[in-house]
Amino acid sequence: MKPTRKVSVLTVPVIAALAIASLSGCSRRADAADNPAASSGGGTPASQLRLGYFPNVTHAVPVLGVADGEFAKELGKTKLSTQTFNAGPAATEALLSGSIDAVYLGPSPAINAFARTGGQDVRLVAGGASGGAALVVKPSIKSVSQLAGKTLATPQLANTQDVALKYFLKQEGFTANGKGAKNVNVIAQDNSQSLQLFREGRIDGAWLPEPWATRLVKQGGGRVLVDEKSRWPHGQFVTTNLLVSTKFLAEHPQTVRALITGQIKTAQRITKDPAGSAKEIDAALTKLNGKALPAGVTAAALKNLTPGWNPYAASLSGSARHAESIGLLKKTDLKGIYDLSILNSVLKSQGLKQVSDAGLGQESK
Repeated sequence: MKPTRKVSVLTVPVIAALAIASLSGCSRRADAADNPAASSGGGTPASQLRLGYFPNVTHAVPVLGVADGEFAKELGKTKLSTQTFNAGPAATEALLSGSIDAVYLGPSPAINAFARTGGQDVRLVAGGASGGAALVVKPSIKSVSQLAGKTLATPQLANTQDVALKYFLKQEGFTANGKGAKNVNVIAQDNSQSLQLFREGRIDGAWLPEPWATRLVKQGGGRVLVDEKSRWPHGQFVTTNLLVSTKFLAEHPQTVRALITGQIKTAQRITKDPAGSAKEIDAALTKLNGKALPAGVTAAALKNLTPGWNPYAASLSGSARHAESIGLLKKTDLKGIYDLSILNSVLKSQGLKQVSDAGLGQESK
C-alpha cells in the first residue's frame, strides 16, 4: 500500500461557491446503486479503492483502519490508496470530480453533494462517528450572551461545524457577519491556524471537531461553552459518514462491503480497547499531520465521541434544515441519499442490530 498522500484544501471562496451554487431538490432516478448485488456482496471487486478521510479524531475509525492495515486486509487484492482533507467541501469536490471513490466526511458536505447532483451521483452507505464537536472560547467568556461582538472560527465555509455554529447563533438571537449589537464575526480557516490565532488572542473562540476542540482547551487555555451533544436529542448526532460515488457502488458493491466490514471491525476494536486504540490513533495522526499532538489530547478527545457505523439518519435531516435556515442550502429533498443495504447485510451476518435510514433510503424514493 502506498503511503497516505495529503491533499491541501482548496481556496475557501471557490469551494463555498461550488458547494452552495446550483443546489436543488431535483428528480430522482432508480440508478445502478439500487443493484440487489450490493447487499449480497456481489459484483466485481475493484482493482483499486481511492479513499478520502480527515486526520482528525472524529475520523478515528478510518485513521486507525488505514494505519493498522485492517481496511487493506478486508479489501484483499483491491489496492487501497488514500488522501486526507481538512474540511468537507474540498473532500466532496474530489469525490464528484472522480479523484476518489469514497470519503468519510460530515453531514453538511454530503448533503450538498447529493443536492448538487440531483440525488444521482452519491450515496451515504454508513455512519462513522457521533459527537466530537464543540464551541471553545476564552475563559473570560462565561455565557452565550457574551458572544456579541466576538470573532469565532470554523474549519471552512459551509462545512459541518460552520453550519452548526451559524445555526446556533441564529437560534440564540445573534447575526453572523452582519451588523448590530448582537453580531458575531465568523471566519473560516484551517484548524491549525484557528489554534494559533486563539493562542495569540486574535480570535475569541472556534466551533471545531476533535481533536481541535480539546487542543484549544489544553493548549490554548480555552473552555467549552457549548458541547454540540447538548443541541441534539439524546446527545446523538452524526459527525462522520461514509459517502460513496453511485458509479463505484454499482460497479463494485463487493469492495464497498469489504470496506464497511473493515470499518465495523475497527470501530469494535476502538470500543473494546479505547486506551490502546488512542495510542495507535495518536501515532497515526502524528504521521499524517507531521507533528505529534500534546500528550493526552487524543485520548481525551476520543472520549467526546462515539466511533461506529450508525448513520443517525434522523440527525442528517436536522443538519439539512439548519443549513436551509441560515441560507447555506436551498430546500432539498433528501429521500434516496442513503443506501444502507450493504451495511445492514453485514450487520445481520454478524448478529448485530441493523440501523435505520429514517425514511431517507433508496426504497423511500
